[in-house]
Amino acid sequence: MTTAFTRLLNESPRPLLADGAMGTMLHNKGVTFEQCFDLLNIQNPALVAEIHRDYIAAGAEIIKTNTFGANHFKLARHGVEDQLDRINQAAVELLRRVIMASFKQVMIAGDVGPLGVRIAPFGRVQPEQARQVFAEQISSLVRAGVDLLLIETISDRYEAIEALKAARQVSPEMPVIISMTFTRDDRTLLGDSPEKVARSLHDAGADLIGVNCSGGPTQLLRILKQMHIAVPEARFSVMPNAGWPEQVGGRIMYPAAPEYFGHYALPFWEVGAKVIGGCCGTTPGHIAALRKAIDETPLQEFTNGLSIPTVEVEETQAPEAPTLLAQKLAEGQFVMAVEMDPPRGLSAHKLLAGASLLAEAGADVINVADSPMARMRMSPWAVCSLIQKKVQIETVLHFPTRGRNLLRVQGDLLAAHALDVRNVFVVMGDPTAIGDYPDAMDNYDLVPSGLIKLIKQNFNAGIDHSGATIGQPTSFFVGCALNLYPATPADELKNLRRKLRAGADFILTQPVFDVPGALNFLKYIEEEQGPLKVPVLIGILPLANPRHAAFLHHEVPGISIPEAIRQRIEEAGENSPRTGIEIAIELIQQMRGVVQGAYLMPPFSRFDMAAEIIEAVKKES
Repeated sequence: MTTAFTRLLNESPRPLLADGAMGTMLHNKGVTFEQCFDLLNIQNPALVAEIHRDYIAAGAEIIKTNTFGANHFKLARHGVEDQLDRINQAAVELLRRVIMASFKQVMIAGDVGPLGVRIAPFGRVQPEQARQVFAEQISSLVRAGVDLLLIETISDRYEAIEALKAARQVSPEMPVIISMTFTRDDRTLLGDSPEKVARSLHDAGADLIGVNCSGGPTQLLRILKQMHIAVPEARFSVMPNAGWPEQVGGRIMYPAAPEYFGHYALPFWEVGAKVIGGCCGTTPGHIAALRKAIDETPLQEFTNGLSIPTVEVEETQAPEAPTLLAQKLAEGQFVMAVEMDPPRGLSAHKLLAGASLLAEAGADVINVADSPMARMRMSPWAVCSLIQKKVQIETVLHFPTRGRNLLRVQGDLLAAHALDVRNVFVVMGDPTAIGDYPDAMDNYDLVPSGLIKLIKQNFNAGIDHSGATIGQPTSFFVGCALNLYPATPADELKNLRRKLRAGADFILTQPVFDVPGALNFLKYIEEEQGPLKVPVLIGILPLANPRHAAFLHHEVPGISIPEAIRQRIEEAGENSPRTGIEIAIELIQQMRGVVQGAYLMPPFSRFDMAAEIIEAVKKES
């Protein structure tokens, strides 16, 4: 069946022009990111209509409905999932009235965004459930009379395929554009290349394969070329951001100007883009620039090679905003951190899947250990960078002083900061004698308090250990360790004072099982020097089984598990993991009024246990 859109697509000798960002325009007009943009179709239709009119006036031939987040999962976050059908129907009807008033031939694209949840095996939502949720929104848009579907900004190839299956299930004839988004390394969030994405979506039956959001026009042209080479017979759409977003004065800004944007219309067409538009940061001005470039170029030039201009973005030396962890602790939020060990080899897929589960459950930050038990593993600052880029959750880099001289300490710190890893937990580190390489060098130039001082008083001031400038100051947020059950309380307090004077911003403790003992030591600190002025996150190590509890109690220095807890785990038998979760939650509840967070150390990579604990604690908040 030939639809109006496919007929126009087949007959047009030039690319069809879609509109640009809706969210950017709404935010520019005063709508906050906390509001439900989709609900504005009902609550403030005049505002949405005004943006539609501006894009039509700019020359767009395809306008997206304001329904990017109008699926069950995302609407539920605002408590309006029961209005899903009404919101989607209103969006289409509103746009139809605007188009009729314009007296122009404009196609209505039903906009379908990502579900905002992870699909199994990397999340808890099963593919069938995801398909059903997509079908619910798509059905509403199709019944309202859209001309095509634009399923966009998808980062998971499996989610894209489920969305396409849902569209075919609802309306087999409806034209569908499936558009993926990519990270800075030209891969999807789950690591798929442009070639793999293009082949997969083409085989699944997409009418047009799209790439949107991501970076600016230069990156998307590069990705589009790879897709076109992989599947030359396919047709494509491209809708770039106006460059990579930057934070300027607390606002999100995009550097690519409309004129620069317009230069890419013909290069996009050359590599198979039949539909061209804009994403985040683009405005009617960007679309007007594309319209001008398309209209003013003779038809024969669409097949000629063109040079691609470059844009130089001036770098600023503005101080960076505090890390999210710093902001949450400053606001008095109860923070949930989880420790993960780096992989032993090159593959980080399991670790990233675990991090995704923890982020979904509500973890505030992921701690990445450095060579735990002195065993060889991937460098933690590389793991931190992978997690932050691919899972979009902030990390804390464990930074031991042992085994590092002053040169390596400072070089590693600069590398971490360059990768936007700015939360650092300073520790002494495990001695190499207990690990894989007992003869390895075990020296160090700095104790933890000395490293904290170097970071806070030198690097964060823009100078290195020798006093030479490093240019822009770093903005590290630094944590230190505390043992709540010291053999010599006075010595532990003395060490803590050194770390605090050096500038420590927060404290992570060793595992807590004996709440009265922990409270007694915290009371001792308060009596000796007054209340702690930095937040404390207590260590919580969920018990997996009786053997695990016995090992910790009898063989790990500094850990003493009360007999009542050990007996409770023993009596639980096969249900001991469940009991371990319950005990962990109880320990957090008992300490909650005294500390400002919990630092979970899931045993044997049991991230599911950590996820349950986080969800239970967050539910009580």
